[in-house]
Amino acid sequence: MAASVKMAGVACVLVVGVLWLSAGQSAACDGHPCPTPAGKCPINTVKLGVCADVLDGLIHASTPPKEPCCPLIAGLADLDAAVCVCLAINANLLGLNLDVPVDLSLLLNYCGCRLPAGFKCA
Repeated sequence: MAASVKMAGVACVLVVGVLWLSAGQSAACDGHPCPTPAGKCPINTVKLGVCADVLDGLIHASTPPKEPCCPLIAGLADLDAAVCVCLAINANLLGLNLDVPVDLSLLLNYCGCRLPAGFKCA
């Protein structure tokens, strides 16, 4: 008898948890399923601060070295690389005043990636 009461208690907690989570998602996304991000940044974006010199060199028409910036995003899919650089820009890790769409595209192209069509760095 005690085991069945314990199981009923566990089931109740699970049901309440599921209801609470689904209510939170509905409220956060106006009753619609919350979208999941299409891209991800598998690297620590703080490391992308080393890209400031590269981007500054590209903006001022010199030929900056690709090390150590480009190897950080070299193995990533284009969308993931764009997300990582966008996160670094939004966190102001590069310490530069940027024209985000143009400079994001410059840096990605320089490092062998492409800015995906329609990608917005928000």
